[in-house]
Amino acid sequence: MKKIPFLAIVLLAFAFRAHAQDAMKNDAMKNDAMKKDAAVKPADPELKVVLDSWDEVGRKLIAMAEDFPEDKYDFKPTPAERSFAEQLLHAAGANYFFINPVMGKAPQAAEDPKRDQYKSKADIVAFVKKSFADGAAAIQSNGDKGLN
Repeated sequence: MKKIPFLAIVLLAFAFRAHAQDAMKNDAMKNDAMKKDAAVKPADPELKVVLDSWDEVGRKLIAMAEDFPEDKYDFKPTPAERSFAEQLLHAAGANYFFINPVMGKAPQAAEDPKRDQYKSKADIVAFVKKSFADGAAAIQSNGDKGLN
């Protein structure tokens, strides 16, 4: 009687071991097939990587600018801080700090565009969009060699 449970355990152990080995072989074959199917893809050119990053930041900032309610654009947590509108103008103005020298233009005289120049949410969103479009054009204009 004692031999039957022992034999059952031994048989189950061998069955599990055989099943595990088959599973490992199948996984190895699948991995080999996947490696063959997925040919090595060359890295994207530096220009594409930089431009994609620039565009991604632009998309996010523009989405925030468009989603934020216009009546909250001038909210300041404290009087010493910038409002949301001033933050957007600062970010777009900072873009030109980098864009203008690349395009051979003089840097802007003022560090940040003034809020009274951009009266509405639509004006600010348009300025942010333009700054990112101008930046993308500057990146593309000089190609890979111009990234340095």
